[in-house]
Amino acid sequence: MALERVQKVMAEQGMCSRRAAEQIILEGRVKVNGHPVNLGDKMDVNRDTLSIDGQRIRLEKKQEYHYLMLHKPRGFVTTTSDERGRKTVMDLLADYPVRVFPVGRLDKDSEGLLLLTNDGGFANLMMHPSHGVSKLYRVTVRPRADESQVIALSKGVTLDDGSVTQPAVINVVVDEPGRTVMEMTIKEGKNRQIRRMCEAVGLEVIRLRRSAMGAVKLGMLQPGQYRELTKSEVAALRAAAQKGKARSQTQRAQEAAEQRREYQKKRTTAPSRPSRPRRG
Repeated sequence: MALERVQKVMAEQGMCSRRAAEQIILEGRVKVNGHPVNLGDKMDVNRDTLSIDGQRIRLEKKQEYHYLMLHKPRGFVTTTSDERGRKTVMDLLADYPVRVFPVGRLDKDSEGLLLLTNDGGFANLMMHPSHGVSKLYRVTVRPRADESQVIALSKGVTLDDGSVTQPAVINVVVDEPGRTVMEMTIKEGKNRQIRRMCEAVGLEVIRLRRSAMGAVKLGMLQPGQYRELTKSEVAALRAAAQKGKARSQTQRAQEAAEQRREYQKKRTTAPSRPSRPRRG
């Protein structure tokens, strides 16, 4: 947790105003971890003890959020526990001191970038289907993909449940007899989406690795390793999700307006009913 000035902590904890807190500190009445405090000294609300006039003050702990990137290897399931006893991604974070959970998932046989956090709001923002944070995958398929299959994937395909995927950005990296390696960028998060998209056009995925989410890239992180995200990386992911959220809201508003226009148009163009003749 970031250190904060003692007078700020006292004010935020509702003990007094910040100006009053500064005066109490100047009077020598405040101690942190048993040591007298000078104006401007800092403390950690979650770790340090605060006393005023010899009385220990109970502090409300602040939630400390953590954001991690893990290079998930193949063979691990993306869950916090597994009743079948399979290896989970949490086994790779056994030495991390804070309990976190996966943001989204990667299949057992897939590998690559997986986010973990203890921030539920951030996780919901990332996983919401309409927010559209781009995800880059390196996909190896067999047999060799022909041009029509690549075009179909890029335009969007109908999956086995009848749903249609949004357009994808496809870049062929390796094209050789028997296999093709592609980089695929999508903004959706349907279950096993890449594998199902490829199956829909007659291709089998034999290797799948997520390389990036938004501006956050896997880089040189090795399988099984993890690291904390930087503040700028967390901010970039939030910004991408918020942008996608705004774009989705605008699109829904435009669709609703179009439906209203169509309804009004039908009402104005509908033939009027002939009036019944009056009986004399």
